[in-house]
Amino acid sequence: MGLPTLEFSDSFLDSPDFRERLKCHEIELERTNKFIKELIKDGNMLITALKNLSAAVQKFSQSLQEFQFECIGDAETDDEVNIAQSFKEFSQLMNTVEEERRRLIQNADDVLITPLEKFRKEQIGAAKEGKKKFDKETEKYYSTLERHLNLSSKKKEAYLQEADTQIDKERQLFYDASLEYVFKIQEVQEKKKFEFVEPLLAFLQGLFTFYHEGYELAHEFEPYKQQLQFNLQNTRNNFVSTKQEVEKLMKRIRSADQDYKPPGQWTMEGFLYVQEKRPLGCTWTRHYCTYEKGSKTFTMSNTENKSAGKQNGLVLNQPEMFKLKSCIRRKTDSIDKRFCFDIEVVERHGVMTLQALSESNRRLWLEAMDGKEPIYNLPAILSKKEETFLNEAGFNFVRKCIDLVETRGLTTMGLYRIGGVNSKVQKLMTTVFSPKAPVDMDLDPETWDNKTITSGLKNYLRCLSEPLMTFKLHKDFIMAVKSDDQNYRVCAVHALVHKLPERNKEMLELLIKHLVTVSTQNEFNLMTVSNLGVIFGPTLMRSQEETVAAMMNIKFQNIVVEILIENFDKIFRQPPDPNVPLPQPQSQTGSRRSRGICLSTGPRKPRSLYTPTLCLADAESPCIGDTFSSSPSSTPAGSMESLSSHSSEQNTSSKTACSAQRTGQDHRRTPSQLSNGPRSTACVSSPESSSREDAGRTDGESEDALSLSSVSTVPWLSPAPKKAPHSRPDLKPLLLNRSAAPSLKSLHISEGHRSCSGSAQNVSTLESKESSKPAEHPDLPPKQVTRRRMDTSVGNGYQRPGSVVAAKALLFENASSSSSSSQSAPVGREAKAMYSCEAEHSHELSFPQGAHFSNVYPSVEPGWLQATYEGRTGLIPENYVVFL
Repeated sequence: MGLPTLEFSDSFLDSPDFRERLKCHEIELERTNKFIKELIKDGNMLITALKNLSAAVQKFSQSLQEFQFECIGDAETDDEVNIAQSFKEFSQLMNTVEEERRRLIQNADDVLITPLEKFRKEQIGAAKEGKKKFDKETEKYYSTLERHLNLSSKKKEAYLQEADTQIDKERQLFYDASLEYVFKIQEVQEKKKFEFVEPLLAFLQGLFTFYHEGYELAHEFEPYKQQLQFNLQNTRNNFVSTKQEVEKLMKRIRSADQDYKPPGQWTMEGFLYVQEKRPLGCTWTRHYCTYEKGSKTFTMSNTENKSAGKQNGLVLNQPEMFKLKSCIRRKTDSIDKRFCFDIEVVERHGVMTLQALSESNRRLWLEAMDGKEPIYNLPAILSKKEETFLNEAGFNFVRKCIDLVETRGLTTMGLYRIGGVNSKVQKLMTTVFSPKAPVDMDLDPETWDNKTITSGLKNYLRCLSEPLMTFKLHKDFIMAVKSDDQNYRVCAVHALVHKLPERNKEMLELLIKHLVTVSTQNEFNLMTVSNLGVIFGPTLMRSQEETVAAMMNIKFQNIVVEILIENFDKIFRQPPDPNVPLPQPQSQTGSRRSRGICLSTGPRKPRSLYTPTLCLADAESPCIGDTFSSSPSSTPAGSMESLSSHSSEQNTSSKTACSAQRTGQDHRRTPSQLSNGPRSTACVSSPESSSREDAGRTDGESEDALSLSSVSTVPWLSPAPKKAPHSRPDLKPLLLNRSAAPSLKSLHISEGHRSCSGSAQNVSTLESKESSKPAEHPDLPPKQVTRRRMDTSVGNGYQRPGSVVAAKALLFENASSSSSSSQSAPVGREAKAMYSCEAEHSHELSFPQGAHFSNVYPSVEPGWLQATYEGRTGLIPENYVVFL
């Protein structure tokens, strides 16, 4: 049975029967409203499912398009050509279908969702507003009527006439509201017959258009399908017949004489393991090697399994070619590996140690290369090797490298951190240390670039048979910097340096003097004392034994180099104190460990930060910064304190002054000053990056491939708001990690008598860098990208700096919070939206990308801003906007 009719005349009577009929209409409207809500929800789910299906089909189609058939032989049959092309045909067909589906999806929102939502809000919503007005006027009229009827007849006539006029007015308002409400209800009930159904009809029309397109494509595909089936059947038949012949051939080969081998191109070939030296030992890498006796050409191809470029489990690298000079069998007692022999080649300095697969295999290689038996005079050979590296040629090479760097490259960003091309560095070493090269050979500035020169210098120091600071004194240096007494550290290192052999001390002084000069230009080259320590610690010092414990001491090697740089004049220009006791092994490991856990609360020497536009640590290198967050059991005794407190009393005084300045001036800072405000931070870089950085460098590598030193910061900002379910993932995401925000600021830090002040220019530099970079995770909304970067940073102790958008917002937020008690608090700023956003609550604003906001100021809700957009005021996510 249908809905009862509502007569306008019944509105004047307002009978119970009228009210019952009116209630029936209201119930029907509410049921319709709920149904439309559910329909919109289901429609959105359907559209989302269609989008997901379309994306999956496109990904499948792309995979088909990218696959390339490769057939055996240098020619293909027509059947093979058609089969090889079939995947691309399939891909094109699916793309055509998906093009129509994309049109369906694009129109679905405008055709289905928007009209339904509009009808629900405008029509049913208007009826609800009419009901509210009707109920309000009803209550008002009947309450007025009741008061009017209670008036005494003894009242004055004028008063009664005024009361009659008032009740007539209220009655008229009630009748008007009743009539309008009845009219609106009937209008909505009639409109829903077409405005409700038309969107569904249009959506189904688009859906069937898509299906019809698929039907037409199926007809067009039929001839191609039949032809391809014919090609497949021919190929299958050919395979069956070919397989039989191949099996016969295999049986003949299997039964043939095993000693028969066809003549090969090479005199000898096969797998050999090549010893590759590292700062902390050596590794053995499998290579496929060939040797041609006539030309004495020896080639090596690295075949170790790696993650990229695999083909049948092997990495196909460009083979290295050498001209053989000599070959000598390796003495059994000189190496702990079996089946080894040494070769000398023209292209490389020194010997290459190779390991054969067996004794007989080594004998074959030695016979092919005219190998000789070793000469048993090992001490003489070692002394000759030392003389080769620590002779006048070596000193001349170091001086020439230093002169070139100080002449043209002191301000080069990432100096000594960015490695040169490996082949160029090897060519430099071969040229300089060739037996025919003169001792005082000059280095041509036009031939050798800065990266090659700096890498060559480090390579020379690493190639010494014994490190520059000797194996003998290695443990003494390490124990010296593990001391609790900072003054004793300097004095002990001072005394130990003067115990070095004279030539070692002379070379060390030459190098450290140069590093002092480099560190004075850290504002430009970013090579602070701590960063130079990270690079040259493993280069100048290494343990004789290759153990995990020795690797854990790398951070202390870095500190030794820092002390040498910071106290150069005292250590090298003054005699040591003869009363300083030699370092002794620490016995109070427990107390030092407990003190290291609370590192952030004790006095520490601040470290200068890199500008956040660069990263100066190797991507695969672990960061010493992890030590700050590691457990005591995983950290060597006293290592935490040693990492940040090894300087002299001058550093302590400058640190105290810096702290006093911070506490005394925070409340007076302007936004620009906030970018330079000092924070309680510590900065330590990777210990192993410098030892590996030259291995695979190419000219194409840029400074953006570097990584920053690890930064330990104090979280002082609220987390980002939970928002952006509708954010567009194709837009560039915001990179700010709120807890890592202080890393965006440069520090004002005094190191001894030198001062390094950051400026707001770092923010502008960051902006220019960030604007040219694509999003790391374009498939994630901004919040998820921020979280992904934060999770990634935890693994290596490094938190990536945020974007300049966040930096500017941060400056404004800091200015607002720090000057809340001041009279110059900034309010009413303008901002621009970097991403689109759809409101989830009534107090939030929806806005497109590029929207301009006025009267923007911080909200009491953390992570949100109060703003006005198109005359409406509400909340917007703070990390979605940039201030103008």
